[in-house]
Amino acid sequence: MLRHLLLALVVLLSFAGMAAALEPAGPVLLTVDGAIAPSRDGRAVRLDREMMMSLGVETIHTTTIWTEGEQTFTGMPLVNLLDALGVSSGTLKAVAVNDYAVEIPVTDAVEGGPIIAWERNGSTMSVRDKGPLWLVYPFDSVPAYQSEVIYSRSIWQLDRITVEP
Repeated sequence: MLRHLLLALVVLLSFAGMAAALEPAGPVLLTVDGAIAPSRDGRAVRLDREMMMSLGVETIHTTTIWTEGEQTFTGMPLVNLLDALGVSSGTLKAVAVNDYAVEIPVTDAVEGGPIIAWERNGSTMSVRDKGPLWLVYPFDSVPAYQSEVIYSRSIWQLDRITVEP
C-alpha cells in the first residue's frame, strides 16, 4: 500500500512538471481530454513519448489473438496515466487514428493491468504496424483478460482518449 502511495506521489509530481510545459518537445502521440483533473481547466493533455515515459515504463510479455507467438510490449501503465490526471471513475473512450472507438471502464486501470504500449518487440510501432500506441492487457498473466470483452478493449493505432464521467 505504501509503495502504491509513493508511486502515485512520484507520478503526480512528474505530471505536474510536465503539465506546466506549453507544448510537448516531440511529436504528440496521445491526447487526453474530458473529465480530467480540475486544474486543467478543461484543456486537453497532449503527451509525447518523453512525457509518457516520465509517468513510468512497464514491459509485459504476452501472446495476443492478433499476433504470432509471445510478444514483448513496452509502454506506460494505464493506471499511472489516470492517477496523474486525477481520474478515479467513469469510462474512457479510446479512439484510434481511423476514428474507431472503444469504451473502457476506469476500473480496468489497475497495477499489473493494461499498458499503453509504444514499442513491440523492441521496436517503435508505426501506424502500419498497429501504432503509434496500442492498449495491451497482459492476457497471459491474468486468465480473466482472456475474454472477448477484454480483447475488444485492446485498441491499436490509439491516439486519443476522452474521459467520460
